Amino acid sequence: MTIGRMSLRQWVGWIGLTVVLVLATAVAVWRGDILRASLDPQAPFQTYTPPPAPDYRDPTAWALRDARAPEAGPAAVFFVHSTTYDGGREWNGPIGDPKADAWLKRVVLPNYAGPFARAGEISAPRYRQGSLYTRLTLRDDAREARAFAWGDIAAAFDAWIARHPDGPIVLAGVEQGGDLVERLVRERVADDPALRARLVAAYLMDVVVAVDGLSPQVPACHSRARVGCIVAWSPVSEGNDGAGRRRLRRALVWDERGRLVDLAGRAALCVNPVTGSTDTSPVEARLHQGATNATGLEWGVRPALMAREIATQCRDGLLRHTEPRTESFRETGSWADRRKSRPYNLFYGDIEADVQARLAVWQARLPA
Repeated sequence: MTIGRMSLRQWVGWIGLTVVLVLATAVAVWRGDILRASLDPQAPFQTYTPPPAPDYRDPTAWALRDARAPEAGPAAVFFVHSTTYDGGREWNGPIGDPKADAWLKRVVLPNYAGPFARAGEISAPRYRQGSLYTRLTLRDDAREARAFAWGDIAAAFDAWIARHPDGPIVLAGVEQGGDLVERLVRERVADDPALRARLVAAYLMDVVVAVDGLSPQVPACHSRARVGCIVAWSPVSEGNDGAGRRRLRRALVWDERGRLVDLAGRAALCVNPVTGSTDTSPVEARLHQGATNATGLEWGVRPALMAREIATQCRDGLLRHTEPRTESFRETGSWADRRKSRPYNLFYGDIEADVQARLAVWQARLPA
C-alpha cells in the first residue's frame, strides 16, 4: 500500500509540475498579448465618454508653464509630451493621473523637453492623450482616440500663442506628441504668414512623417542653416532590420481630413539630428554631441553628456544608429514602461546644438 500510495503521489506531482511548466511557458510566450489585452478599454470609442477637458487658463493644466532655465534664450517653446498613460478603463488619459504625471515629470520632461531649455521658456500642456494601448493596435477605435487628443493640443496652442504674441517660437513633440505637433504645423502654422515668420523649427522626435504630406510652406529642414522647417526622425538600432520594417508597416500619418491613416509605402522623412540635414551619408560617432540619461533630474538642471558615442545614418526613411554600451542606457521598468519613449535621450546634445544654431540663423535675419 505504501509503495502504491507513493507512486500515486509521485504521479500526481509530475502531473502538477507539467501543468505548471505548460502554464509558465504559455505566459512567457503570450505575456505581451495578455498584458496588451488588459489595457483594452473593452468599449467602442464611439460610445466612450472621455475625461473632462482641461482648462488651459488654469496653470495646473500645464506640466510646464513658461518655465525658464538659467541662460535661456529668447524663444518661446511649445512642447507636447509622449505617451505616459497606460490605459485600461480609458481610451484617453484623464488630466492629473498620478502615475502618468510621475512618468512625465521623472522621464519625459528632463530627457526630451530638456534639450530645448537653453532656447527659451518652455510650456508643456497636459492633455487627454491617447493611451499606450492606442499605440499597440491599429484598430479604428485607437486611431480615433489618438485623433481626439488633437482638440486639446489645438486649444493649448491657442492659449499659449496668446501669451506669446511675438518673438521666435519653437515647436517640439516626442512620439504621439510629435504626431500632434505635425498636425499643429499643418493646421495652425502653415497657412498663417505671421506664425511662419516666427517659427525657428518644429522638432518631431521619434515620429514617422510622410514626405509627401509636408506643407510646402513648412518644408523639411534640409540643412542646419534653414529655419521655419521640420526636423523629424524615427530611430531604429543598426542591424535591427525587423524592427525597422515593422515600424514603417505599422506607421500612421495624418491625411488632409485629420484622420490617422496607414503610411502605406510612402517615403518617410529623416532629418539626422546629428547633422541637422536630410543627407543620407553615414555620420561617424566623432560628430555626435551627446547622449544622456536625465531621468529623475530636477527641471533646469543640465545633465552631463556623453559625446562621440553614436554613429548614425538616415536610410530608407529611418534614423539608423549604433547603441552606447553604458549601463545607464539600458531600458528598464515594467512591460508597459518599455513600450514608451526611452528613459534617456541618445541625441540630447545634438538637439540642443541644432535648436541653438537655427535660433541664431533666425535672429540674424531680423532687420538691423
